[in-house]
Amino acid sequence: MTDPIGLSPIGWGLVGASTIASEWMIDAFRAQPDGAVVAVMSANAERGTAYAARHGIPRSYDQLDALLADPAVNAVYISTTNELHRDQAIAAAKAGKHVLCEKPLALTLADARAMAEACAAAGVRFATNHHLRNAAPHRAMRQAIKDGLIGTPIAARVAHAVFLPPHLQGWRLDKPQAGGGVILDITVHDADTLRFVLDDEPVEVVAMSQRGGLGQEGLEDGAMTIARFRSGLIAQIHDAFTVRHGGTGFEVHGTAGSLIARDVMTQRPVGSVLLRTADGERELPVSPENLYVRAVRAFHDSVRGTGAPAADGEDGLRSLAFALAVREAAASGRCVPVTLD
Repeated sequence: MTDPIGLSPIGWGLVGASTIASEWMIDAFRAQPDGAVVAVMSANAERGTAYAARHGIPRSYDQLDALLADPAVNAVYISTTNELHRDQAIAAAKAGKHVLCEKPLALTLADARAMAEACAAAGVRFATNHHLRNAAPHRAMRQAIKDGLIGTPIAARVAHAVFLPPHLQGWRLDKPQAGGGVILDITVHDADTLRFVLDDEPVEVVAMSQRGGLGQEGLEDGAMTIARFRSGLIAQIHDAFTVRHGGTGFEVHGTAGSLIARDVMTQRPVGSVLLRTADGERELPVSPENLYVRAVRAFHDSVRGTGAPAADGEDGLRSLAFALAVREAAASGRCVPVTLD
């Protein structure tokens, strides 16, 4: 469905006075020629007022209903803690607002599906903020595979073990009820990136998790996963909040060559991709672009009826299914199927 606002600016309401909005998303919204940030909602009124003043946002609300009643708000960006996403997205859909939601969409598949269904019923756009599929190296890898440059992909490896900076530690490390832990925070991103680059679907996983010194209240701060995909490809994934100097990477190995990407599992528009075949090695050309600016542009195109979100609700549902399967596999020691049931 196209949006009735025509060519007027798309006014964004921030649901949550969050760090990610402050560091990345506000600038991404304002980078659009048709984008504006018009309001923010925080349950803490004092925090919301200060946040709005700091970022030049015209209005601050401490109730979601008040933000959704603002006629200048056409779309909402939800970046609250994970257990709040479902009710906030459904309320926004019922108010006729388009929804861009942080990952994971929810804590259960049923809740994520309810969010998607509410947006579909209301005729509003629904997308998941999976930023990594917007990275230039990942797009170059996807195209190289489609072009047959490495033959048939048979294995992949993701290194996404990083150090969670102190200003982000909080609930991710000590609030199970909010959906904390490295699996729902990082593994869920890896699932989407693998699906995007490989154009393939995971079918089963085995995993082990770790508490390496940061996780509290039973939450994991490290995990290693092996996943099998529909094509038969197997992937190895290492995620952590506790690795200070590891660097990130993504490799795909095929029957005729390999793609080796470095420094690519990041929010920043950096990284490189090396193609290695029997003919030797060469670096693939990439055109770096702010990942979030690209994602918001795609969302705006979807609202205008001229494109699709970079990652839609189905993508968010499938990445959540993967993460939940990994969490179950790590807890049970079993091989767990990745299903949408």
